[in-house]
Amino acid sequence: MGSWVDPEKIEVRRVAVGALPVVNAVLDRLGFEELLGDYLPEPDPRCAIAPAKAIGVLVRNLCVSRRPLYGLSVWARGYEPSLVGLQATDVVRLNDDRVGRALDQLFAADRASLLTALSLAVIGRFGVEVRELHNDSTSIVLFGSYREATGQARRGVRPPAAERGFSKDHRGDLKQLVEILTISSDGAVPIAHRLADGSTEDSTTHIATWDQLVAMLGTTDFLYTADCKLATRDNMEHIATKAGRFLTILPRSRKEDEVGRAWIAAGEVTWQEVARKPGKRKGDPDEVYWAAEAPGCSVEGFRIVWMRSSDKRSDDAARRFSRIEEARRRLVDLNETLSSARCRMRTRASVDDAVAAILKDTGAARFLRAVVADDTTYEHRQEKRGRPGKDTRYRRIAHYRFSITAHVDEEAVAYDAASDGCFPFVTNETRAPAELLRTYKFQPSLERRHATFKGVIEAAPLTLKSDARLDALAFCLYVALLVHALVERDLRRAMAAKGIASLPMYHEGRACAAPTAARVIELLEPLSATGVLHAGELLAMSPPEPDALQRQILSLLKVPLRAYGIEKRSSRYSR
Repeated sequence: MGSWVDPEKIEVRRVAVGALPVVNAVLDRLGFEELLGDYLPEPDPRCAIAPAKAIGVLVRNLCVSRRPLYGLSVWARGYEPSLVGLQATDVVRLNDDRVGRALDQLFAADRASLLTALSLAVIGRFGVEVRELHNDSTSIVLFGSYREATGQARRGVRPPAAERGFSKDHRGDLKQLVEILTISSDGAVPIAHRLADGSTEDSTTHIATWDQLVAMLGTTDFLYTADCKLATRDNMEHIATKAGRFLTILPRSRKEDEVGRAWIAAGEVTWQEVARKPGKRKGDPDEVYWAAEAPGCSVEGFRIVWMRSSDKRSDDAARRFSRIEEARRRLVDLNETLSSARCRMRTRASVDDAVAAILKDTGAARFLRAVVADDTTYEHRQEKRGRPGKDTRYRRIAHYRFSITAHVDEEAVAYDAASDGCFPFVTNETRAPAELLRTYKFQPSLERRHATFKGVIEAAPLTLKSDARLDALAFCLYVALLVHALVERDLRRAMAAKGIASLPMYHEGRACAAPTAARVIELLEPLSATGVLHAGELLAMSPPEPDALQRQILSLLKVPLRAYGIEKRSSRYSR
């Protein structure tokens, strides 16, 4: 070193590296920072940190750590500044107020065009196919009153309003926003998102979402798949009349469903096996799917294809049996109550109401017939006290005793059992039933993306006060979800290309056949460099040493090891 080095000023410091090089590789490939620079307003010369840099730090944090805004500065100081997209002098200037103002700038930007450019980068640079797109929404709960988050427009842009609505988190006591997400069947990669008012009903979102996708992709040549909320006349006809294609399930409330189940119960259906796979557990029977073209179409004129699942058939039968047995048990308990002298049900109407409530609560009203019988006895009592005589007057008192008998309506059970495991697709697509089933079976992957969005990236609950900043933060959360999805897709595709069935990524080296980005980040998180400083000046940096599994993951993701080597800096190293 040299005689000028003061040993008392020597400091050895751990500098976190973790999974940030992997995240940065994805963001660089997307050209994310360049896109931010193109679409965010020109920064005010007085800004200590450019809004694009602040948003970049926030997105990286959401990908790997999910700290609150006020914790970003402390989090960023634990990393070599370039890994979080900053210079050493920027780190000390980073705070929640500056990040909040950057969110204001992002809200005011043309985020629709930014989202389009980002999605086209996903498609073009990662080769993501968009021939099959899946859509669904989820609620994001908010903690607090949010009296000012009313959706009032700012700078010509209207943020979504925080309102109460149907809560998929079962928190009807909280206000919420609705996140609408569209993914590709190619790796479940997000393609588009939109944040809507908390009271938004799912069936009203599909026309705007489909139009957004058409404008973004410049074509209608994709199959749009969603749950039964898509099956409305307005939604299906809007897509069909514009040369689009859709696939969804008819809800039980539709008349066509009732007609179809009557057709199945009549025994006139010729089922054709279209798919088979092994049972979930060793020894379980195969899971089999059958299909049958409905003899008629929907009232709008669209094709209906009935599917039948062996697993769902067993589940439906077990669920019906459970409902009937639960209703029987509760009716027996009610019968015992009625026979007690302490029973307060004195009228036939009150007993009938109690029986009806049990059948409704258990869902067994269709299958169980309950009959209430009454036995009336009379008692004569003196009107006045004293010894009875020839002029004593008596009053007659009626005592009612009710009893319940119940029996199963075997005809109703047999009728419903005929269509156990059955569900109807409605579509304007001409694909074979097996292809329709394969497409729709990808829909649960969208639920897993929602789980990542709300659980891993922790999009819920949100606690920002400003509805404009909430809207902008939702975009950043979407980008973090996109990074997770692309990491997963690249890793799984690389494993398939090299014939690797699994990686020992679970504890105790247990095999993982479908690695998630969350697990990749967790495994890479311990990686850190060691810096030797003298009076705050970086003298030397020892890069992290990945183990065999970490090296294999980085190799499969095509992240070079040099991304984990930190060069010597001549500038002051800031805490």
